[in-house]
Amino acid sequence: MTSQLNDLPTDLAELFADAQPHRRTLPVSLPPGRTVRSEEAPDERPALWLSDGPAPSGLWPELHAAHATSGLWPLLLDHLHGDPDRPWADGELWPASSSDPAEHDPERLLAGWWSDHTTDYEGGEPTSRQLAVSAPYGQDWPGLAAPASPRVTPQEHADHWAEQLSLAQPDMRLGLVAAERGSDALAVLGWQGPVNYTNDAGRLSAVLRSWEDRFGVRVIGLGFAELYLSVAAPPTTVDEALPIAAEHFAFCPDNIWQGQSPCTLAGYADRIVNAPTWAFWWD
Repeated sequence: MTSQLNDLPTDLAELFADAQPHRRTLPVSLPPGRTVRSEEAPDERPALWLSDGPAPSGLWPELHAAHATSGLWPLLLDHLHGDPDRPWADGELWPASSSDPAEHDPERLLAGWWSDHTTDYEGGEPTSRQLAVSAPYGQDWPGLAAPASPRVTPQEHADHWAEQLSLAQPDMRLGLVAAERGSDALAVLGWQGPVNYTNDAGRLSAVLRSWEDRFGVRVIGLGFAELYLSVAAPPTTVDEALPIAAEHFAFCPDNIWQGQSPCTLAGYADRIVNAPTWAFWWD
């Protein structure tokens, strides 16, 4: 399918809630694909456009560059192992469950999640093992990490690492989401990957907005329960990385609880020093 220079094709235009008061164009040729509606609300507008096959090499950067005029954010999409239809082709998405990311204070969200993850499950005092995981902070939320300056433009960085992700996982399909910024794509989709922690993707998008602003983060891909980000301004020292690691722990505790050994905040901070990408996985 070739998108017209003047207007979006009808199927892509259907992704938007409005009636295109501002002209949108997509001067990029797309591979065969289709729009997908939520299985929870099949009568609502489509949640995304999905390619029939793997994303063609080099297409993500072109679509990224065209986002300013198309309003469509590109994503590389992986499926549940053993089931290529879940969650994208099946529409295992719930846009109606997402709040508006603008409604949330990201620090308040992270502080609340931090408290949840550093408190004993039965409401008592945390165990010595729990405190060892979150050391040096223990139960004390350290606050948001300081912003950093990107080494390259976030756009160039995202283009490069999206291509690297596509090479590393060549079966990933291409998705297009009607989102003003990449962080909001999770909320627009109603992505259910972290459903065991939250079924409101708008909260995740609120935190991602903050990371976009502070660390040059861009959302480049999603899996069944995985999130892939490019990071143009990663921490360069362990001291810089520790408060960022605390944010990651609050956002996605499984990254540490079920991550590489040692499964501690300090060990995780070592691993994200100078890391050009961040990946998250929820059990």
